[in-house]
Amino acid sequence: MTPRLRKFALTAHVVSSVGWLGGVAVFLALAIAGLTSQDAQMVRGVYLAMEVATWSVLVPFALASLLTGLVQSLGTTWGLLRHYWVVVKLLVTVLAIAVMLLQTGSISYMAGVAAETTLSSGDLRGPGTSLVLHSGLGLLVLLVPMTLSIYKPRGRTRYGWRKQDELRAG
Repeated sequence: MTPRLRKFALTAHVVSSVGWLGGVAVFLALAIAGLTSQDAQMVRGVYLAMEVATWSVLVPFALASLLTGLVQSLGTTWGLLRHYWVVVKLLVTVLAIAVMLLQTGSISYMAGVAAETTLSSGDLRGPGTSLVLHSGLGLLVLLVPMTLSIYKPRGRTRYGWRKQDELRAG
């Protein structure tokens, strides 16, 4: 990649990754509010907002983070499979997206239940606990790739060593 394109791709990756992390933090705050509030209207509003946030913020930022990360790795000398930290980032990102997409069913269910007018705030306690747990753990999980991006621990994969030897020989 040209330096200008590389910087653009890096900026897009950082923005989408930080956006995803921030979206999960807001989702966690909403999940806690939905779980702890005694006000049924607030609980309904929280779960309806969580569904909108999931499809409008979390899923797009997560997919953009994965896509821009792939572009970054394939378009720079880091490579996709040359360094362990890049491989771990990829695996954690794919796993986090998979878990998030599996949770969308619960989120949509909660929003559907919240849309019912005969609902009390206690009706959503059980599933609400799961959303707090998943979003809290998700926030911690997303700190792993972010930390790896900053520290870039040493360690090449076998493929990385082979590629380095090929470049030196060529």
